[in-house]
Amino acid sequence: MSSISPTLFTFLRELKENNNRPWFQENKALYEQQVKEPLLQFIADFGAHLPEISPNYTAIPKATGGSMFRIYRDVRFSKDKSPYKIAAAVQFRHIAGKDVHAPGFYLHLEPGSVFAGCGIWHPESKVATKIREAIVDKPDTWRAAIGNATFRNVFQFGGESLKRPPRGFDANHPLIEDLKRKDFIGTGELDEEIVCSDDFLERYVNLCKAASPLMQFLTEALALAW
Repeated sequence: MSSISPTLFTFLRELKENNNRPWFQENKALYEQQVKEPLLQFIADFGAHLPEISPNYTAIPKATGGSMFRIYRDVRFSKDKSPYKIAAAVQFRHIAGKDVHAPGFYLHLEPGSVFAGCGIWHPESKVATKIREAIVDKPDTWRAAIGNATFRNVFQFGGESLKRPPRGFDANHPLIEDLKRKDFIGTGELDEEIVCSDDFLERYVNLCKAASPLMQFLTEALALAW
């Protein structure tokens, strides 16, 4: 049975309508019960299956310093001063990863926007260069990673791209559109009913297995153990 239930989305909808500290403090026990605890349980449950995918990725059932994203927004540089995120999310990163920009498996839970993700989002310049160099060195492996039917049936490969070819790479390279990518991510659309279903843990494990060729390529491109 899934630890995620419709009450998680009910709480997030109410939070969206009452995104302020007094309301959240008054309802913090509900947040703990309906969002935090179910997600920590999901992380722990998924962690038992993660070695089937890769022994070098981690599932840490902690809300701070673990696989779960904090509910609190960083508003220091934002015009939007709403103190809380209106989505819940988890990321299962490589053991060498320090933050959200590391390669990882991802799950996003937001009313009206529920999806699984994989890959690496907004890597810093030197990391992106390593990935691009790996694409040039192993073009067939790259094509197989993002073009195989198992991956394509589940994920859409996307993210932001540069307007011009990156410095040091052939503008006429047959994979130039991939070399121009600023993100190397796949997303698979889900919905509330799916993530609240009894078999969602198994389904999510299979989603991550489908992402494994891409994840292995990115991991090894960064000289990390898959």
